[in-house]
Amino acid sequence: MKNKNKIIILIVVVLIIGALYFLYQPIKNQKERLSPTQKPNVEEIVRLFSPQPYDLTSGHLTIKGEVRGNWFFEGSAPYYIVSAEFSTIASGIIHAQEDWMTDDFVPFVEEIDFIPQGEKGYLVLKNDNPSGMAEKDLYYSVPLKFQQPQTMTVKAFFNNNQFDPEYSCTAVFPVERKIVKTSAVARAALEELLKGPTDEEKEEGFFTSINPDVKIQSLKIENGTAYVDFNEQLEFQVGGSCRVSAIRAQITETLKQFPSINNIIISINGRTEDILQP
Repeated sequence: MKNKNKIIILIVVVLIIGALYFLYQPIKNQKERLSPTQKPNVEEIVRLFSPQPYDLTSGHLTIKGEVRGNWFFEGSAPYYIVSAEFSTIASGIIHAQEDWMTDDFVPFVEEIDFIPQGEKGYLVLKNDNPSGMAEKDLYYSVPLKFQQPQTMTVKAFFNNNQFDPEYSCTAVFPVERKIVKTSAVARAALEELLKGPTDEEKEEGFFTSINPDVKIQSLKIENGTAYVDFNEQLEFQVGGSCRVSAIRAQITETLKQFPSINNIIISINGRTEDILQP
């Protein structure tokens, strides 16, 4: 009798487990239907021609490739150079060289300079995700080998609301930047100026009067005079004599730190007259 009862109990337990299993399956399937779709394979979205995995760099990279147009937003997307521990060394923007409003591949190329940290790191390309939803973020990374370069220090001049609380327009103050050693030191200093102040420098009161996305189109130095040509972004929506004076002061003082430069002529798309008007 006892054995018969045990068998009955065992059969009941098996039936209960079986019933629960079949009841659970629709719930499980429903969860699977409601779960987020898998992220697309970035290998099918990004084609990176340069750099290649484990390329050796001492701080200069040509980032060249092509991505599907929806990788961009407003024709741009971010990139990062990170250390082996994934701390950010440098960051910037890649720009579409053709119409980005397409599902086809769109080329891009950017020249960047940075100071490596450690012996290895990564280039990370990220899609521009205007939704802000983390599940829509996509990343493409390439491992790199770092070679420590020779460095030098240059100054970039900014306004500062702590040193100059009354904002006297032409009063600008230097910050020091360590850069990869180069013979084109004047251009390198201007590039640092156009990056604007760092977060740490902002906390110290530094700010810039120069628009973002200003590009140096050419720079030559002849007989003590620096001729520097910028794109039209330098004067985009710039108004007021004070701001115009501040922009000129930032550029002028950044270039005059070099003994070989005594005079600066600024142009925009080759035009020197009627630029940076208040």
